[in-house]
Amino acid sequence: MDLSGKVAVVTGAGRGLGRAYAEALAAAGAAVVVNDVDGDAATGVAGGIAAKGGRAAAVVAPVGSAEVAERLVDTAVKEFGRLDVMVTNAGILRDRVLWKMTDDDFDAVIGVHLRGTFTCARAAAVRMRDQGSGGRLILVSSPAGQRGNFGQTNYAAAKAGVVAMARTWAMELARANITVNAVVPVAATEMTKTIPAFAPVIEEAERIGKPFPDWLRKDEGLGTVEDVAPLVVFLASDASAGVTGQAIGIGGDRLALWSHPAEKAVAYAEGGWTADAIAASWRTGVGAGPETYGIPAPRNPVPEAPKTTETR
Repeated sequence: MDLSGKVAVVTGAGRGLGRAYAEALAAAGAAVVVNDVDGDAATGVAGGIAAKGGRAAAVVAPVGSAEVAERLVDTAVKEFGRLDVMVTNAGILRDRVLWKMTDDDFDAVIGVHLRGTFTCARAAAVRMRDQGSGGRLILVSSPAGQRGNFGQTNYAAAKAGVVAMARTWAMELARANITVNAVVPVAATEMTKTIPAFAPVIEEAERIGKPFPDWLRKDEGLGTVEDVAPLVVFLASDASAGVTGQAIGIGGDRLALWSHPAEKAVAYAEGGWTADAIAASWRTGVGAGPETYGIPAPRNPVPEAPKTTETR
């Protein structure tokens, strides 16, 4: 996939998935603006890209404000002459159950994930429309936004909002030839390593330097951050010109298209419904097959990591 001549911004690109996106885009030929709140991480990724013959610039700043979003776009234009791709990846976690979540916990996550996506996409859309040659908005969502997740009111709400914005902007930006899609990644990151069902397997695979087992890569669709990056490269390319308004999952060996919400069952009552009528018909009518919620537990039991004895 050749991205020569294209310029991309990747937010939260100092480590994890964001770093994988930035490095993959650069390897395909794009110039990349590497954004992160960690200055050493951002400059390290940009420097690594440059050391391999690529083009990169670092911007150290927290996303969320319009000023930072405009700075990212301005850097792309100043350093590389244009902007073709905006990848809104930056994020934080403040996990708590509902009754323990503070206003600050909620606002911080919404500010980075949802507002940060909005401000960065808006600044990018303004620039791309002015350029008149189209562009790509690649918004990073999560399975938590599609299904909900225990202890993640703020994160799940933000990630669901990201997909809703992708659908809306796909309509609004179609005439400008700007595609908008949401990526739903699943990968072994510092966050997923905290999930009890996966942590032992991930730690053991990393310890002995072997690939993740097939059941994890296929059944659960969970692999490395590098497994996710090709989807971002594809969506940044000319090959994806007809793909917009979609939520696309990737992880391990799995590539998936997420469905959009739709009416599952419909019933009618002449003159309208009363509460009693709804109650009487619910279990045999529209409520006969209720939707599931939450991210499903692994379908395979996690084998216990082998015990090792070290001698000195």
